[in-house]
Amino acid sequence: MAEKRIKRLGLLGLAVALGMALAAWKTSLDMLPFPQSLRSETLRVTQPRILDRHDIPLSITYVNPWNSHDWIPLHRIPALLRQAFILSEDKRFFRHDGVDWVARCHAIVQNLAARRVVRGASTLSEQVVRMLHPRPRTLWSRWVEGFEARALEARFSKAEILEFYLSQVPYARQRRGVAQAARLYFDRDLHLLNERETLALAVLVRSPSRLDLFRTPSALDESIDGLAQRLHQAGTISSRGLQLVLSSPLQLQTGRLPVMAAHYVRHVLARAVPADSDGAIRRTTLDATLQGKLQNILDSALRDLSEQDATSGAILVADHQSSEILAWVNGGGTRQGPAGSWFDAVTLPRQPGSTLKPFLYALAMEKGWTPATILDDSPLSEPLRSGMHVFRNYSRIHHGPLRLREALGNSLNIPAVRAIQFTGARAFLQRLRELGFASLVQSHDHYGHGLALGDGEVSLLELTQAYACLARGGRFHPLIWNGAADGEPRPSPRVMSQEVASLVAHILADPQARRLEFGEGHLLSLPVETAVKTGTSSDHRDAWAVGFSHRHVVGIWMGNLDRTPTRGLTGTTGPGLVLRAVFRELNEGTVPGSLPLSPRLARQAICQKSGRLPGPGCPRADELFVPGSEPRERCELNHGGARAAFSPVSAIAASSLPVVQLLQPTGGLELAMDPRVPDDLEVFPLVLPRGLPYMRVVWLMDGVLAGVTGTGVHRWDWSMRKGTHKVLARVWLGGSVDPVETPPVTFVVR
Repeated sequence: MAEKRIKRLGLLGLAVALGMALAAWKTSLDMLPFPQSLRSETLRVTQPRILDRHDIPLSITYVNPWNSHDWIPLHRIPALLRQAFILSEDKRFFRHDGVDWVARCHAIVQNLAARRVVRGASTLSEQVVRMLHPRPRTLWSRWVEGFEARALEARFSKAEILEFYLSQVPYARQRRGVAQAARLYFDRDLHLLNERETLALAVLVRSPSRLDLFRTPSALDESIDGLAQRLHQAGTISSRGLQLVLSSPLQLQTGRLPVMAAHYVRHVLARAVPADSDGAIRRTTLDATLQGKLQNILDSALRDLSEQDATSGAILVADHQSSEILAWVNGGGTRQGPAGSWFDAVTLPRQPGSTLKPFLYALAMEKGWTPATILDDSPLSEPLRSGMHVFRNYSRIHHGPLRLREALGNSLNIPAVRAIQFTGARAFLQRLRELGFASLVQSHDHYGHGLALGDGEVSLLELTQAYACLARGGRFHPLIWNGAADGEPRPSPRVMSQEVASLVAHILADPQARRLEFGEGHLLSLPVETAVKTGTSSDHRDAWAVGFSHRHVVGIWMGNLDRTPTRGLTGTTGPGLVLRAVFRELNEGTVPGSLPLSPRLARQAICQKSGRLPGPGCPRADELFVPGSEPRERCELNHGGARAAFSPVSAIAASSLPVVQLLQPTGGLELAMDPRVPDDLEVFPLVLPRGLPYMRVVWLMDGVLAGVTGTGVHRWDWSMRKGTHKVLARVWLGGSVDPVETPPVTFVVR
């Protein structure tokens, strides 16, 4: 019997030894390696946090597996919070080597007595292991975690482990760490919490999903009071401190971002590459303080304009010297509710109204025009398919011959059409694309001369970017969100000459140049010299204001995101007022500066009415010219008569084109006889361009002489008759011996 007992004991010992060896092998196999460091920069990040230029957060994300954005060094975590966590979670933290065997034994006894799990005994080190190596909650997992906790403490110091724990401990709503919890429940930093709120963070980690402060704020009262008593007994807080904890309230407040910049953040994330980020963060050029102020300005303006049925708006501000975006503001939404907030009005293409005219006149001046070029502001019609399109100024007033400076300053439509006739729609569209208007994807034939008045759609970002080119003296560079990379100089191709860009800026900043349409002392005349342009699209759907000072460029749009018309909102009455407020904010506390003016520009006295060198009795004005483009001829007009006595330069004459063409009729035009008017009284005017030095015109209809007109006459009233007709004009111009024939035009009278 003794031998059998010894044999059984031997087999049992062997089995135990094999079991222990197997357990040791399995334990070693299941233990996972630790990272090289527990610091935040070594943790994996899937989405960085976006910061402004002063490190103010513009976005908050909780999709990352770790809290890398709100990591707080241990020395900056309040001592009371550190001590509360240690007393509450692991009071022998500084005495054990990763596993608190005393606590484990007590937990086993209590759990067996209750016949259920009523207490855990995980140390802070074991909880850190559980964060680093998540496993199913089984007895074997607890076994392996104990060994890993000892390995963790052998590799890292207690301070490193505690810092990691306090920055990564899970809370409700995907928050990690005490800093994010403080923002979630109290919207304050850790050092601004009162004593009771501080202890609440230590209590909440026990069951963050069950202990919901927002639903039942009193649910933690008993636990907080108990923890405060224990801290008092341990000598951590004084009797006065205990009374403060017991009497202080929990001031709950949902955390929120300091500034609204969601559209800007989406713009950044859509364009950023990994090299743009610095680990868990991505710094941008936005100024959050300015963003907040302009948000208030825009929201207030939209409330004031509610009667004009304008529900949405956007502001874009940039430093045109550095090309850095400083503010990207959206306001309002659609009538259907907050869904409009998903649309970024800064990047949404809309009709620009008159805001493209400065670039058109810049191109015209590069092709030979000057600020003194006389343009004819008189009624104008153009062919459109089988009919005629009549161009009108916004005020429906025609000012007759006037200088380019006045035409641009007053944003007159008909001179702008004459300008695009001069430059050509193809050349103007090409210039706009060089200025970054990528939204203009159609051909020049699609837009036609209407491109001068805002046909087509562009975004506020593109428009502000183009005006920054003007402010920069004609050099183009895209507006940037992330600053200059490593201080390297950015390529800035020259789109227009510095002289021409200076002239356009000078005109847009000249209050006298806009007085015909806008009057004296207009709201677009700002205290600091600023180039300003407004625009209003058809049916008042879009209202714009764009301007630049010596340092900043500002673009503003107002309207409705669902494209419904407003009730008469214009670029002046809406965005223009906001533009003044924005520049007041930008200029506050800064030294006023002037717009740069090219030193190569020549100053010359001219006649205000003719644009030529002033003669006796001429009203004089000083004008700026690109060297070599100054007027050579002296004015010989009698200014005692009407201003219209001077023949303005037409688009055809100024461009030196050898072809004179009929303006009316147009090819394919269809006319109908009026049954209410006797046929022999119905006439239709045949029209040539105004302003040419006509000496004699022979009008030929269907190859037969229809009429002859003399000096200065550009039209003939033709007696209408039904049928298909072909008309042309034989024109003798002053200074030429041979006539010029217009291309024949075929039209129909029904």
